[in-house]
Amino acid sequence: MPDQAGEDAARRILALAHGAGPDDLMVALVSGGASSLLSLPAAGVTLADKQALNRALLRSGAPIHEMNAVRKALSAIKGGRLLEAARPAAVVTYVISDVPGDDPAVIGSGPTVPDQTDPGAVAAILQRYGLSLEDRARRAMEANRLAPAADGAGPAGIEMLATPRMALEAAAEAARAAGLEPVILGDTVEGEAVEVGRAHARLALGLAPARPTVLLSGGETTVTMSGSGRGGRNGEYLLALALALGGRAGISGIACDTDGIDGSQSNAGAWFDGDLPADARAAGVDLADHLARHDSFTAFERLGRLVTTGPTFTNVNDFRAILVRPRRRGPSTPKGRGRQRRCATRSPNRFCGRSA
Repeated sequence: MPDQAGEDAARRILALAHGAGPDDLMVALVSGGASSLLSLPAAGVTLADKQALNRALLRSGAPIHEMNAVRKALSAIKGGRLLEAARPAAVVTYVISDVPGDDPAVIGSGPTVPDQTDPGAVAAILQRYGLSLEDRARRAMEANRLAPAADGAGPAGIEMLATPRMALEAAAEAARAAGLEPVILGDTVEGEAVEVGRAHARLALGLAPARPTVLLSGGETTVTMSGSGRGGRNGEYLLALALALGGRAGISGIACDTDGIDGSQSNAGAWFDGDLPADARAAGVDLADHLARHDSFTAFERLGRLVTTGPTFTNVNDFRAILVRPRRRGPSTPKGRGRQRRCATRSPNRFCGRSA
């Protein structure tokens, strides 16, 4: 959530940009989270207005590009307004992407990327999710439109330092080194976390791999809140995935936010294996009920399956991995019996051993 410290910092940053001259170079370092940290309301809009709208957007299930379109329209620094303040200085922007598609205009709401979003399009987004603006805020949005630069100049340069795709490629390389077959499903996966989890469960169940295979994906799912449960989109995705798998042996997985915080709790995400349903029953944890209440954190906490890393100080969106092992041979063959004996001392369902 944006706060007063972020507004104060944004004012100082904007003042520095206004002081730049034609012989100066401004270097902007932008990463995910800048939309909240760099919060400077447009004239006629208060910080309380932006906090209330941001809270409503977070609960609405709107994808990040729509959320940031609204944020830009009501900001005095986002949507290219920091770039405008720095003219005629040259501006170079280095970016760490946390959005599907790596659009620099969306990452951090694009403070150095010119934006001409029509207020009518923003109003349509709000209407789609049952949200509205007061007349005062609507007038402020109209007055806040950024005029095209007279010289048509844009940013001097934009360079991506890290992206979700880079993270998945690195994970794939690590998987190969560990003797696994990696399959990258994509770095732009979006949609309701529950539906994505169920779709990935169907993919995993449909595999009959000859060697252990790991399905890797990134992107940013959403959770349309209808209660007061604890947890984030990765926990919700993983709980839906595990329920859809129904305790199938040989399939395990992990889902985490790469910044180390999934939602508003202290964990980065969670992990599961084929023992999860049985462990839940033994502990009296109703997984379906926790999912219905958007309370994945409590479920995984009670079952000892949270992943807690602390802040990682970077953010390339969500990371998800599903490990699918070849089906074991039956006990009728010596090879099958040998595998069963080994499984008695080393569970085959754990993802990277007992922990994630």
